[in-house]
Parts: sequence; structure tokens; C-alpha cells
Amino acid sequence: MNVELITKEDLRELENRLLTEIKKIVQGGGDSVSKKWLRSNEVRKVLKISPGTLQNLRINGTLRFTRVGGIIYYKQEDISKILEGGLK
Repeated sequence: MNVELITKEDLRELENRLLTEIKKIVQGGGDSVSKKWLRSNEVRKVLKISPGTLQNLRINGTLRFTRVGGIIYYKQEDISKILEGGLK
């Protein structure tokens, strides 16, 4: 039977790594890969549009979306396409 001892220093190192990762998540990931799905309020901030304009983009089919329960999600790649010149 192989026994490994965990020291206080090991626990402190683990704590520091966990805190670093949690901070990255809370602050939006820093340099990590951006989120694949965005909520309505995030899309409005990125596109700098009102809730009504976002609704019009959904209604006229300019911006595709997925509804899960009462929450509407948008693909990050669709938002990027709009910013680059429009969806096709």
C-alpha cells in the first residue's frame, strides 16, 4: 500500500491555485476562451443597443437565439458576425 503525506504547504499551494482560478472565473476569464453563449443583457452591452432593438433583431431573424426556460441565449459567434458586418 502506497501512502502519501499531504503537508500544510501542499494545502496552501492548492488554496492559492484555487483562488487564482476562482478570480479568473469571476472577472470574466481574463485571457481564457470567451463564453460560447451570451444572455440578453450581455448582448445589449456588446452591441450597445436597447432591449427593444434586441427584440427586433430576434423578430426579424437578424439574430438567432435559443430559449431555455425564460432565458434567451445568443451564440457568441453570431454576435461577432453582426459586429463584422452582418449575419448571412
